[in-house]
Amino acid sequence: MSLITEIPERSGAAFRLAAGQTLTVIDPRGRQVSDLLAYNAEDLDEVLSSGRTLDYAETIYLTTGNLLYSNRSQPMLEIIEDTVGRHDFLLTPCSYDTFHHFYPDLPPHRGCFGNLAEALEPFGIKPDQIPTAFNCFMNVTVDGATGKLDVLPPISTAGDRIVLRAAMDLIVGLTACSAPASNGGSFKPIHYRID
Repeated sequence: MSLITEIPERSGAAFRLAAGQTLTVIDPRGRQVSDLLAYNAEDLDEVLSSGRTLDYAETIYLTTGNLLYSNRSQPMLEIIEDTVGRHDFLLTPCSYDTFHHFYPDLPPHRGCFGNLAEALEPFGIKPDQIPTAFNCFMNVTVDGATGKLDVLPPISTAGDRIVLRAAMDLIVGLTACSAPASNGGSFKPIHYRID
């Protein structure tokens, strides 16, 4: 088993994940979101797609057995283990603009968008290539009558994890989310492991 790597609070990382390898994303302290992006390592124009994934899964609540698809309808990742069962694939990574919109009284922060942009830059990925992320452990509910979205504290507890197997060679971006509402008002690290 490989070593666990820590992503410090309100920061991000990027790395390669080969086809067949597994990525375990761990919430070590509980109630902490992690934004996940994936790109085809051989063609950066092929990227993780919320729209394709939700369309094919026919649910917004993705968990064990679900595939995460690319914008070209190709499987990129398969969820093979999930101890939480609640993640989000509707909301875009938080950013300076997010903070101005939702948290005007707090100091602005570049958020997951800025952290992902910095982490992915060495791989040749530009900010405009960042799509909606798969938000591990994020708890977003939808009102059945009005469609209103609510961001609630994650239901993950210390040590909870999601394990994904790569279906192709990938470049992955991963964060410890920076938005107060997403994380129940506090900021904590995220751990990950590649096997």
